[in-house]
Order: sequence, then structure tokens, then C-alpha cells
Amino acid sequence: MESTALKSQRQQFSIKLWPPSQNTRQMLVQRIIGNLTSNSNSIFTQKYGSLNENEAEDSAIQIEDVAFDIANKHYEIEPDGDGSSAVQLYAKECSKLILEVLKRGPASEKVNAFRETFFDISKGPRAFIEADEAEELMRPLKEQKNSYTKIRFSNRSFGLGAACVAEPILLSIKDQLKEVDLSDFIAGRPETEALEVMNIFSTALEGSILKSLNLSNNALGEKGVRAFGALFRSQHTLEELYLMNDGISEDAARAVCDLIPSTEKLRILQFHNNMTGDEGALAISEVVKRSPLVEDFRCSSTRIGSKGGVALSESLETCTQLKKLDLRDNMFGVEAGVALGKAFSKLTDLKEVYLSYLNLEDEGAIAITNALKESAPLLEVLEMAGNDITAEAAPTIASALAVKQHLTKLNLAENELKDEGAIQIGKALDEDHLQLVEVDMSANSIRRAGARLLAQVVVQKPGFKLLNIDENFISDEGIDEVKEMFKKCPNVLGSFDDNDPEGGDGDDGSGDDEDNDNELESKLKNLEVGQE
Repeated sequence: MESTALKSQRQQFSIKLWPPSQNTRQMLVQRIIGNLTSNSNSIFTQKYGSLNENEAEDSAIQIEDVAFDIANKHYEIEPDGDGSSAVQLYAKECSKLILEVLKRGPASEKVNAFRETFFDISKGPRAFIEADEAEELMRPLKEQKNSYTKIRFSNRSFGLGAACVAEPILLSIKDQLKEVDLSDFIAGRPETEALEVMNIFSTALEGSILKSLNLSNNALGEKGVRAFGALFRSQHTLEELYLMNDGISEDAARAVCDLIPSTEKLRILQFHNNMTGDEGALAISEVVKRSPLVEDFRCSSTRIGSKGGVALSESLETCTQLKKLDLRDNMFGVEAGVALGKAFSKLTDLKEVYLSYLNLEDEGAIAITNALKESAPLLEVLEMAGNDITAEAAPTIASALAVKQHLTKLNLAENELKDEGAIQIGKALDEDHLQLVEVDMSANSIRRAGARLLAQVVVQKPGFKLLNIDENFISDEGIDEVKEMFKKCPNVLGSFDDNDPEGGDGDDGSGDDEDNDNELESKLKNLEVGQE
């Protein structure tokens, strides 16, 4: 009742003093820098000395960040309507921390000396951890008024004894934690012990208000997911969730869907390298549908076929803020590729798209690139390797690439584009595309003409770093020509170790013969991008 009244009271105010805008925070940082350097000429710099510009800038950024966290926590716990008390605390903490830095002097450790926020035991070799070592390692977490907001326990395998040591410590600090990384923390333990350890950690952290949770590399399966049920159910503000390499099967995926009560604030969701399959993908698609703010979604190497691929693609239509999508190494097929194309028409913020090894074929690739042509104006990375794409799809792909002036990396390796497709795509990249740094067209049955044109296009790009056209059928003369073009920057050209100058069936009109090469290049020389 009292909490409801407080919320109602806050809503009545038309002017909000908290949180400050990013511009306000940056202006404060500049003021702090002035207070830490000789520019201020205050009684404190006269008494304790000042910092040089570099040290002052580093310290100022950390001071403001620490003060903001303290004030923001106060505002969340004790809302006062307009945030005036949070602003006062913000200023007070900044002043206090400025004085502490000056007292330490210019040669001192910076703000981190009095305000550590990240506790990490993952360094060093992968090893088991038992009670005695856990007691010693976690001693800093037992210190009164410690300021740790992020913990990482990965790379150490917790036994039951170590978990029992960790339990009361986690209970004592869970209210201040924002990020928890428990990836790879039960490796090599028997299943019964591992599940008990997971239950202990889950119960200890239940009720914490986390922004990020990483449980990757734990072979969870359904039992492991449910062992973390108490923690999952208590999370309503998660922004990042990592469940990679966790044995997320159909049943485990359903458990994730059932146990997480709210994904409305999720920005990052990653399920890489699991055995999810089609039925599991249906459950994951439900999670995705409930995650409208997702910016980074990864569901690669998860054994998803056509049915699951269609469901997942359709669910992505709600993620209108998506910037990075990684679905590599699944078995989507053409139908799912077409569904993905429909979703892409609504995803205008996409910057990175990874769709290699999805069995898209020409139809799927055409649907996707047609959609990308009209959406994703800021696209930077496109990967569609290993999809059985032929020259038939090249005009559509080229048309989409021609308008992507922010493109930095293109990977179309392991397809069947041949010279015809390579030349069309090369022509699409010829005009501008000044941010382009990497092109991979390896293993595409490309011969001399295609290789020559691709080389001519990319060698002139400022800052270009790698052209990979290995594993093709380029003649020795063609390789010599390409190498000559890159003689001033040989490191930019990939190797030709697996090129086969004698390869191919020679029936596509673009063989090693120079006349055939020149004829094909001539036919395509004046091709306009977008021509179907």
C-alpha cells in the first residue's frame, strides 16, 4: 500500500530531476576534471596538489559513474517524487570522491583504489575449487560496505563445500549485484553434486535485481535450467541473458520459456551451440516474441530446421530494435529463408547479419536480400556463406549491396556464384563503399575474370584489409595479375594455397582460356546494379 502511494506520488510531478540526461552527466565530468587539475586553483589543489590531464580525465569518468550508481540506487529504493534528494546525493558523492582522489595525490591509484566494482576469480588455469580455497578467494566479498556490483565465478568448478562457503556471502551482497557470470562453474562435477551446487547459488541469488546473467558452458539441460528456477523466476529487469553451450534441448528451452517471468527489458539474448531443434525453437520463439527491445540475438549452431526456423523468423518481426542477428549453422532451408526475408522488411536498425550455412539456396537468399535492400540502411556486416547460392541470385544480392554504403564486411564464401555472380557483386561494390574492409568470395568456382574484377574493385578502397578468393579455379596467369595489383599491399590479399587452376568442369563459358575470361567480363562490364 505504502509503495503504491509512493509511485502515485511520483507520477504527480511534471518535472523530474532524476535521472540526469547524458549531456548533463558529461558536463559534470568536465567540471570534475577542472576540479582535479591546476585549472581550479582551489584550496584543496593548493593543499594536496593536482592531477595531470590524463589522470584527471580517467578519475573524473569513474567518480561520476560511482556517484551516479549510488544516487540511482537511492532513487530506486526511496523514491521522492522529483528526484531532488537523489540529485543532492549525486553532488555530495562527487565532492567526496574528488577530495579522496586529491588526498591520494597525482601518483596515487585512481578511483578504483577505493571503489572496486568487479570481482573476478576466473583468471588462471581452469581448476576445481573446494571450501578452503573458496574461503580465501571470496574474502574481499565479506568486507563491510564493499562496492562490488559484478561478479564472475567462471573457469573454477565449484564443489558442494565451496558452494556452501559462497552461499552466505552471496546472500549478504545480492541486493547490490547487477551482473552475475556463472559460466563454466561446475565443470567435471557429478550430476547430483552439480545440480545441488546450482540450487544453492540459485537460492542465494534469488530476489537480486540483475541486469546481466551468464550461465553459459554449464551443460545445464532441463534439470540444470530448473535448478536455477528460483533465480529465473525472481528476475524482472534482465537486460542480458547468456545460455550458450548449455545443452538447451527441447525440454530445456520450454523450461527457460516457462521460468523467466519477464523479458520486456532484454537487449541481449544468446543461445549459441545447443541442441535445441525445431521443437525447442518454438519455445525460444515465444521468448523472442516477448522481448521487443532485443538488439543482439544469437541462436547459431542449434540444430534448428525449417519448422523452427519459420517460427523463429516470424517471432523476430516484433524485435524492431534488433541490430545484430546471428543464426549461422542451422538447417533453415528455403521456407525459413523466405520467412526471414519478411521479418527483415521490419528490422530497419540491423547492422550485423550472420546467415551462413542455413541451406537458403537462391530463393531464400533472394527473399532476404530483397528485404535488406529496402531496410537496414546502416548495414555493416553481411555473411551468407555456404548456402548453395548461384549466379541466379547475384543480381538481387548485387542490387542490395549497391545501396549499403556503410558495409564493412561481406562473406559469400562456399557458394556457386562463379565468374558471372562474382563480377556482378564486384560491380555493386565499385562505387563508393569507402568503409569496406573485408570481402570473402572463396570457394565459389571463380576463375580469372571474376578474380581480376574483384581485385580491381577492392584494392582501391582506403583501409581495405582482406580479400579472400582462395579455393577457386583461378589460372596461374590470373593469380599473377591479381598479385601485381596488390604489390604495394601484399598482406591485404589472402593466400592461394588451396586454389585449383585446373579445377572445374569447364562448361560454363568462363574457363581458364583468356579469351573466354575477357568475353565474360566484357558482357558484364556495363551491367547496372539492380538489373534483373
